[in-house]
Formats: sequence, structure tokens, C-alpha cells
Amino acid sequence: RIRPLKSNIGHTQAAAGVSGVIKMVEALRHGVMPPTFHVEEPTPQVDWTAGAVELLREARKWPDTGRPRRAAVSSFGASGTNAHVILEESPEKPVEAPAAESGVELPAAPVVVPLVVSARSPGSLVGQAERLVSFVGENAGTLPQVAGALVARRALLSERAVVVAGSGEEALAGLGALARGESCPGLVIGSAVVAGRTVLVFPGQGLQWAGMGRELLDSSPVFAERIAECAV
Repeated sequence: RIRPLKSNIGHTQAAAGVSGVIKMVEALRHGVMPPTFHVEEPTPQVDWTAGAVELLREARKWPDTGRPRRAAVSSFGASGTNAHVILEESPEKPVEAPAAESGVELPAAPVVVPLVVSARSPGSLVGQAERLVSFVGENAGTLPQVAGALVARRALLSERAVVVAGSGEEALAGLGALARGESCPGLVIGSAVVAGRTVLVFPGQGLQWAGMGRELLDSSPVFAERIAECAV
């Protein structure tokens, strides 16, 4: 049964192989054969009634035959690098009986997060660290939210520092050291080359050389029609 990754996330070039492995590992873990999306009508140029090849158009439970489920993942790179991997589901993990409750609530494991600080200049980086010291000191319980906001809601500028912290105390120690220009365990400082604005590139057979596909555009009405649809 065919389950292409391209219908999920499109062309991924060098990342296609590992993405396909991730997809099939999840399929094996959940015991579900994933469908191929965006296929309203399979091509009539293939006789789908002959042979053992089947194009799944809806999710299907992966039958339990008493033997380990297996899946084959293929990746055929345009650069000439081909890969083929056979995956087998892992054995069932034995269910351990829960330990007897002692009535004592154990402390939760600390959540270690990176606090990413960035600015346009070293002086601004110090100022940002000082402001964070004040904020974290009053909101130590929101450390994961602060870490998420620093990378998702602020631009990443050229002067950067990262404080790895598992508690409010560790965060304050690292941020305080950054503000004072001192070193500290869990603190890394550096500069990054910030390029221009990010653009989206849609390769899909056409980025190898200028004019690629021109002859096919002239000779194949089907190809020309689809390109015209995309140009509208």
C-alpha cells in the first residue's frame, strides 16, 4: 500500500527521507495506515486493480496478524542519493504495576528551558537582560511561557545570549551575569550574521538550472495546462 509523504508536506528534498521515517514510525506506533491526501481520482494510466499496489485514500486500521508490522521507506533524491529503509514495530513494553502510594507527593521534575535574549548591540543586550531580571523576579512561575515568548514574539537580532535554566533562581543567576558582563554556568553569548528577510521557495523540479522544463512546457499540453493554472 502506497502512502507518499509528499501529499502531507510537499517537496522537502534532503529532508524527505527522515520525514518519511517519522511518518511511518508514527503509523507503526498507532497501528494506523495513513491515507494519501488530495487525491480525488487516481490516475487512469495505472491499472489499480492489477497487482498488489493500492493507493490508500482514507486512514485504515493496520491489521494485527500476530507478526510484527513492517513498513518500507524510500527516498530518491534528485542529487542521485537513494535510500531504502525497512522499519519494524517495536515490541510491546510490559505494563509495570504502579508502586504503592505512600501518601507523600513527590516533587515534579524541573522543566529546563532556554531563555533566548537578543539585541542590536552589546549595550542593548545588557539592557534587555536587566529588564528580564526584573520581570522573571516577579514572575518566576511563568518561566516556560517567558522562554516561548522570547523566541516566538520577538525578532532574533544579531547580538545574542542564551540562558539555560530549570528554575527561577537559575534564570536570575544567568540573566544577572549577562547584565553584569560576567560568565555563568548555563550562559552562552555570541553574535549572529542576520541576513535579509526570509522568503519562501517552492522548488518541485525547476531549481536545478534556468529554463528547466521549457521543452516539456512546449511538448506536453497537460503540463502546460497545469502550469497555466498555477500562474493564475
